[in-house]
Amino acid sequence: MKPYTPLSQARPLWLRSARWELLLFALFALLVLGVGIGLRDPWPSDEPRFALVARLMVEHGQWLFPHRGNELYPDKPPVFMWLQALAFMLTGNWRVAFMLPSLAAGLGVLALVYDLARRLWNHRSALLAAATLLVTIHFTYQMRDAQIDPLLLGWITLANYGLLRHLLLGPSWRWFALGCFFAGVGVATKGVGVLALLLLIPYVFARRSHWHQLAIPTGGWRWAGGLALFFVPILAWLVPMLLAARADGDLQHAAYVQNILFGQTVHRYAAPSAHFHSPFYFLGIIAFDWLPLSLLLPWALPAWWRRIKRRDARFLLPLGWAVLLLLFFSISPGKRDVYILPLLPMTALVLAPLLPGLLRRRGVRLSIFALTLLLGIASTIAATWAIRKHPTWAVQLEQSLNPHIWWLLLTVGLAGLLIVALTRVQRAPLGWLLFAAVLWPLYGLWGYPMLNGDRSALDVMVRARAIAGPEATIGLLAWKEQNLLMAQGPVTEFGFLKPWPQQYVDAIAWLQAAPTQRWIFSLDDAMGRCVDRRRATYVGLANRRAWWMFKADAVVPGCVPSTDDNDSTD
Repeated sequence: MKPYTPLSQARPLWLRSARWELLLFALFALLVLGVGIGLRDPWPSDEPRFALVARLMVEHGQWLFPHRGNELYPDKPPVFMWLQALAFMLTGNWRVAFMLPSLAAGLGVLALVYDLARRLWNHRSALLAAATLLVTIHFTYQMRDAQIDPLLLGWITLANYGLLRHLLLGPSWRWFALGCFFAGVGVATKGVGVLALLLLIPYVFARRSHWHQLAIPTGGWRWAGGLALFFVPILAWLVPMLLAARADGDLQHAAYVQNILFGQTVHRYAAPSAHFHSPFYFLGIIAFDWLPLSLLLPWALPAWWRRIKRRDARFLLPLGWAVLLLLFFSISPGKRDVYILPLLPMTALVLAPLLPGLLRRRGVRLSIFALTLLLGIASTIAATWAIRKHPTWAVQLEQSLNPHIWWLLLTVGLAGLLIVALTRVQRAPLGWLLFAAVLWPLYGLWGYPMLNGDRSALDVMVRARAIAGPEATIGLLAWKEQNLLMAQGPVTEFGFLKPWPQQYVDAIAWLQAAPTQRWIFSLDDAMGRCVDRRRATYVGLANRRAWWMFKADAVVPGCVPSTDDNDSTD
């Protein structure tokens, strides 16, 4: 293995100093990932759920058994919500706090990919790899969301980093132990963190086959000790939860333990209830969501194969792990694009030594140029058509977004065309960086405030409070997490997972107990024919749903809606 080169002695890519290049890249990453934080509330599908759970943790101090309203929330372990709650306790602002874990994870992943690539190859390759990862659409989009998957990506990448420091750059038992530990943190975050340990499979193969660039650690007890640390963060969460559930004897807590340990892991993988796709689903995600990184793969694949044939373990371990992960998720009938998000950093890592040569190839530059040009043309034409002609598809989209969305899209499209005109094919990679530097900050500074009222349900909840008055209590019927999260003033609810007809019966009994002081806020579909809409008040649309409010005089006596199941769409 080549000796480690300090950053101060590294050969820069385009400036005079590698340090200044790294600082400039860090500022660019903050621009792309961070601009807009604080300008919006949580948006569906998952953000309001986690933010609501985190807020209730802070308000009620129930940290081991997360709640969604009055009900327990057993779908995910609480680590992500703990961090959101901690971020709020540090900042005092939920609009900032709920997005900080994802931002920290995104910046951390970029730093880990850069540092590992620099240690394996050099500063120039590492900087290009980190930049390629940053401007890959799937990575940027997900890191700007406040969901569990960006944080999980951070833990898995940190685990991979620790393992590869030991297996390729070691021996370093400290890094091996940290890698195993953070794989366990990944499990306590979303179950599948254990998949980071699949790196040991290609390592064992490479070691037995005497591959090059491989560390050969000795000491069997140290392997066992490192792997034992994998269980520490899992037990640190599980033991207090299990003891608390056993001590209080609460049947709901027992059901929570059963679901979180088995229903959301083994059962969900083997027999999912949604998101069914073919075994080749992820190939489409790689081809389109991974743009522009995916444009490099036709040239990268044969180059990787040549290095694999040379028995270079620096390529086998990350690529072998990525293939194993891809196969694992492809076998399950339930698939989502975020499942293969952890593959992206390792793909960028093994692209690192190829990038200086690939980005000089005319075919690569032409592909990136065409992508930027097509996005600029498509955005400009679609926005201009929508503004001038108001076609049906544009009107329908405006109803669920905002009529001014077209001006944002037009601005992005024109910026893309200007960038293409300035950079042309010769500097197409720089053109895509500039396009990202325009697209994501515009989305944060302009798009977030413009779309927030509808997407977060803030507008309808403000109107609901205006209708009810400041003192009345609003009962939420067939509600979504964003309704409770954005509710203004005193509210109550009648369960989330409970079927609508049961919620309706409870809500009407509650309403009639104090008819002058209470209102019901309800999803249109949940009212059925049991509410006289002539006596009800239409509140508005949010997230493509119609919402109403009514008092006791609008209730049809003896009527119960016939809806059987809750609305599952977000």
